[in-house]
Amino acid sequence: MASRSDGAPKTVLVTGASGFTGRYMVQALESRNYSVISLASAVGLPDGAPQSQAGVAHVKRADLRDLRALTRVMDEVRPDHVIHLAALAYVAHGQVDDFYQVNLMGTRNLLQAMQDAGHQPSSVLLASSANVYGNAYEGEISESFAPRPANDYAVSKLAMEHVAGLWSEKLPLIIARPFNYTGVGQEEKYLIPKIVSHFLRRDTEIELGNIDVWRDFGDVRAVVDAYAQLIALPLASLTTVNVCSGHSHSLREIVDLCRQITGQDISIKINPAFVRSNEVRVLRGSNDRLRHLIGDWQSPPIQQTLEWMLRTQ
Repeated sequence: MASRSDGAPKTVLVTGASGFTGRYMVQALESRNYSVISLASAVGLPDGAPQSQAGVAHVKRADLRDLRALTRVMDEVRPDHVIHLAALAYVAHGQVDDFYQVNLMGTRNLLQAMQDAGHQPSSVLLASSANVYGNAYEGEISESFAPRPANDYAVSKLAMEHVAGLWSEKLPLIIARPFNYTGVGQEEKYLIPKIVSHFLRRDTEIELGNIDVWRDFGDVRAVVDAYAQLIALPLASLTTVNVCSGHSHSLREIVDLCRQITGQDISIKINPAFVRSNEVRVLRGSNDRLRHLIGDWQSPPIQQTLEWMLRTQ
């Protein structure tokens, strides 16, 4: 039970709580008896994944780019833990400046707001990305690998990690580097939801790029479970940890599994515009550090995740 010495539930402030990961995060925290406060910059919750058990988590409104508003929220809430998920996450987003304004400066403002409010949570988890490793490595990637970001999204996330280091002696920080993950409610612009949606619509053809690249695909439910366990640990002042399944699958295999699950056939058309040059063939993460920290954790097999996505929507 996540409660204080006086018996009251511990409070977690979650940024990005109305997003794909955030909605599962709220549910996972409430199932552990946390009181969840959502930090939002816009009214309304998207359709798709589950809301909190109470309907919608209690909401505080402040834009990550507004330091004064963030400081006011931090002073009002004084959370026991903070999970920072809010970010511009779509790599193909057209406005480069937005990556830095939201992912970098927004995170800096959030950390500054904690300092200005004079409140130190027991833990602060910042969701970075395995994209910081870039495309330079083949095989299994551990946290010891030097980051080599290859796009502005990844650069903004690595810059966020560096700016967080300025608070490493003031706040108990956890830098999470999630690899690819998916689940019910993820937008179709991402690869696995795109494949699943074609099967749900019973399309006869799908356009893809290189289908013989192998990637680490996790399950959003396992990711938020890892986050919930990490914030409860008495960690050092700055801990960086991969959050990944530790297994890799090719896109050809993903399509074949969808065929097996649905009994439908679909033809694959390779669109040269989707093929990336010099793409690393096999890429997966090492979750050894994560499992050392939180114990016997694992992401469901990709077939279970696909079955959930294909049979829930």
